[in-house]
Amino acid sequence: MQDLTPDLLLSAYAQGVFPMSESRDDPDIFWVDPTMRGMLPLDGFRISRSLAKTMRREDFTVSFDTDFAAVVQGCADRDETWINDTIFDLYCTLHRRGDAHSVEVWRDGLLVGGAYGVTVGAAFFGESMFSRATDASKVALAYLVDRLRMGGFQLCDTQFITDHLASLGAVEVPRETYHAYLNAAISRPASFVAPGGVPTAQDVIQRNAQTS
Repeated sequence: MQDLTPDLLLSAYAQGVFPMSESRDDPDIFWVDPTMRGMLPLDGFRISRSLAKTMRREDFTVSFDTDFAAVVQGCADRDETWINDTIFDLYCTLHRRGDAHSVEVWRDGLLVGGAYGVTVGAAFFGESMFSRATDASKVALAYLVDRLRMGGFQLCDTQFITDHLASLGAVEVPRETYHAYLNAAISRPASFVAPGGVPTAQDVIQRNAQTS
């Protein structure tokens, strides 16, 4: 593989491929273009009654782009991870350039969950998420989807699909279908920076109910 740069990484995303490493300690990186692709329809995210109850309790505090590096570290903090040092540094560079973003979930001043991804046009490429407290990653996704909707995004790519993502509304589509959605989204404008700051839990829940 040629030297991986931030611009090459963005170009790859725009073509539907993304990088991975076999492990944290493996310096090699390879490109992935799955035959079946995970997507989270922005009008199909499901906030269950139990999740809504959790959000209304306000045990968690949510922020955006406050501690991007810590979110990536949280996602890599597991026995097996595809996030090696090269990938970590590249995404932090993309974040400094405004091309990668994070949502953080806090409780009692501690980071207990979050998610991050890359933006190209009106496409958001979700990279990873983590949770150190019950429902923290679900709360992160609820706020993330709300931010994407409000910012005019058309596509939320999850790369692969898991039972956890499927329970929240994610679907799996063939590569050709994904590329059609991708090509339409990357040519449209969108903004991850929303006016008015972080919405209340009730606002997120109500807007989700209106679009689901």
